[in-house]
Amino acid sequence: MVLFLFLVIALVVVVGAVTLAVVGGGESGALPDAAPERFADPLPPDRALRRADVEALRFPLTLRGYRMVDVDDALGRLAAELAERDAHIAELEAALAGAQATAVGGPGLLKTQKDAAEEEDDQ
Repeated sequence: MVLFLFLVIALVVVVGAVTLAVVGGGESGALPDAAPERFADPLPPDRALRRADVEALRFPLTLRGYRMVDVDDALGRLAAELAERDAHIAELEAALAGAQATAVGGPGLLKTQKDAAEEEDDQ
């Protein structure tokens, strides 16, 4: 019987100590509410993206993964920059091909058959 009373008193003391700790009976009081994580877009708006920018991109976690809006915005920005770079690369390749064709065959290489026939008729 004495052992049972000792266990009940020990249980009451432990439950009371835990309750005081949780409610804020300590020096610092109750724990402050955690601020919700918000996506701070680290992608620089004033320059082209670099590999390090994409590697540093981190999304805050939500209940079911990531916020779709944040991911969609980042992917949209990446897609737009990649499309712009692809267009610029295609433009430069076309200019290079034209310059190489002119250098290899001379200016007459790009003439059409009609122009060549007209020159033969003139001679």
